[in-house]
Amino acid sequence: MNEHRTVIHCDLNAFFASVEQQADPSLRGKAIAVVGGHGRTVITTSSYEARAKGVKTGMAVWEAKRVCPELIIVVGDNKKYQWTCTKINEIFRDYTPEVEPFSIDESWLDVTHSLSIFGSAETIAYRIKARILHSFGLRCSIGIAPNKLLAKLASDMQKPDGLVRILPEDVSRVLEGLPVGDLCGVGKKTAKALNMMSIYSCGELGRCEVERLTRKFGIIGPRLKLMGQGIDNSPVVAFDEDDDCVKSVGHSRTLDKDISDPVEINRFLLQLAEMVGSRARKYGVSGKTVSLYVRYADFFSSWGKQATLKNYINQSDNIYKAALGILCKVELEQSVRLLGISLSNLKTQDEQLPLFVEDRKKLEATKAMDAVNARFGNMVVTFGSLLPGKENAGNHVIPPSWRPDGIKNVKCT
Repeated sequence: MNEHRTVIHCDLNAFFASVEQQADPSLRGKAIAVVGGHGRTVITTSSYEARAKGVKTGMAVWEAKRVCPELIIVVGDNKKYQWTCTKINEIFRDYTPEVEPFSIDESWLDVTHSLSIFGSAETIAYRIKARILHSFGLRCSIGIAPNKLLAKLASDMQKPDGLVRILPEDVSRVLEGLPVGDLCGVGKKTAKALNMMSIYSCGELGRCEVERLTRKFGIIGPRLKLMGQGIDNSPVVAFDEDDDCVKSVGHSRTLDKDISDPVEINRFLLQLAEMVGSRARKYGVSGKTVSLYVRYADFFSSWGKQATLKNYINQSDNIYKAALGILCKVELEQSVRLLGISLSNLKTQDEQLPLFVEDRKKLEATKAMDAVNARFGNMVVTFGSLLPGKENAGNHVIPPSWRPDGIKNVKCT
């Protein structure tokens, strides 16, 4: 483990609900819950006042109302969340250029080279907390550690409004009895599989033979052992690094209501394809592999499939046709709750003009549409089939994977 790094993880507490309470003073101090739309019946997040009454994320509205009759339901507004997240990340960059947003309400900061300027990581953390509270009325929990894995773990230890530091010499003690499911990257299924191997704590995971983990989990086996030991050498990757680091471009949407009508599903696919295509063109990349992800109405069942094409694409209609081709080969078992499309296997887009006149016209029309949307807002100009009811398409709550600058940058494969 590299003990010479100092990484901060900042987690905004009850972010969506807290933003709504600051935007509407009448909601402050009250039990509120944010939902994705007027037709959506699942809680996206709730205020701490509501959590104290038993309201939890993923709970049905009727169930939340049963445990907390005074609960106020608020329809989320992703524009407010995007703007707030972007501004808060600007605060982070006042302390280090190495800022990696992990989600809409979480970011890592590598402050190793900033300590000589500000004195200590704790000083930076307290300044960040004070500025966010003063500017936005929001509280955050901060973790400080030698790497990203431990910094996120530390930020979860004292919520809300906590500040925890894990020193290198304390790592073994902290991890010894910690449940494996508390580690970022160990999901419920992996934790259950580890428990079935009689591995319950991070200490036990770190001592497990790597061969045993590899037999069970394949290539991630060695990585799991390192995680159990608190080892994570992954860098903090700034979201504004060079565009040639892009690995994939994707977007997903939780729908306002569960849908099964093929026409309606196809319309959402076209909307997602336009979002993905627009972002790919913005970053000057095209890809050969289109992936489609579907989550069913029961929340737990899902699948993902991909298709690799002969040619590189970034035109929205081509992405849509590829995603539709994947969907046509699958018989949907339930109504659909979430849809996602991504474009991968990328390369830098060739600026050479198409050979045929019709293709050149299409390219120029796309450039004009992108230019208008870049100036006046996403989807101001879009496909005609998306115009009726466009303002109600998708979820009013931004996906947690959203980044301030669109996509997360990693090395190309």
